[in-house]
Amino acid sequence: MSQIVESAMYGLSQLFLLPVLLLVAALFFYAFYALGCFVVQARQRQRGDLRAFELRAALNDRPGLHLTALEAIAVKRLEMLRIASRVGPMLGLVATMIPMGPALMALADGQLQEVSRNLMVAFSAVILALIASAITYGIASVRRRWLATELAEIEHESLPDEGHDDPVAPLAAEGVL
Repeated sequence: MSQIVESAMYGLSQLFLLPVLLLVAALFFYAFYALGCFVVQARQRQRGDLRAFELRAALNDRPGLHLTALEAIAVKRLEMLRIASRVGPMLGLVATMIPMGPALMALADGQLQEVSRNLMVAFSAVILALIASAITYGIASVRRRWLATELAEIEHESLPDEGHDDPVAPLAAEGVL
């Protein structure tokens, strides 16, 4: 009975190899697409182009937006980057572990070329997934700072001056938050 369960689990896990590899490839290409968009946005921000300041642009499009709505926009703009940076290592681990079963079976049968092929797939997938995750994590971190700074500036402009400053706003403007 345990052999049936083990064989079923092995077979089921092998079904996921191709979808996981495709997801790793998609994540890798997305990371470089996001990097290109990030570089363009950084150059636009340096020139003071309003399109690069996402929350200000949203506020210009819809002047009645509340700060909570702007925060929701900021979270939404970071969502895919955050997901990609967190899911990448998981997909890399799965893409590493799935070919290890066939590699170990091939090793037991003395088929070193098959072992090599499976290990090549396993390690290539994890490397690509980790590179993609590192890129998206870096982009998400900088964009989070940009959005926090914009939000703090908008909040500061919209609140009446009551003689005391928000202690968090200068930190956000400096990029600490």
